[in-house]
Amino acid sequence: MAQKIYVGNMNYGTTEDSLKNAFSQYGEVVSAVVIKDRFTDQSKGFGFVEMAEESAAREAIAALNGTEFEGRRIRVNEAEDKPRNPRPRPAYNRPAGEAAY
Repeated sequence: MAQKIYVGNMNYGTTEDSLKNAFSQYGEVVSAVVIKDRFTDQSKGFGFVEMAEESAAREAIAALNGTEFEGRRIRVNEAEDKPRNPRPRPAYNRPAGEAAY
């Protein structure tokens, strides 16, 4: 079963290919994503790697957490699924007190 890994404190110049290469030495990498700002397209300094095998993911986490990668000491741990709460929309043209859902 695939395992998703969080990688934080990355160099802002880190690419998805370099991230994938770093983790591929521990097993098959299904995907590697560097999270970017939607307006500036600049890296936010973190990303996610999905590995095909859970055992390979655990090995990569143990080996890479706290190590230096492209000039930064990265933080690597199991990604947590966080529920996305829909943002309340502005109450344009609604009577005062009416819910904005």
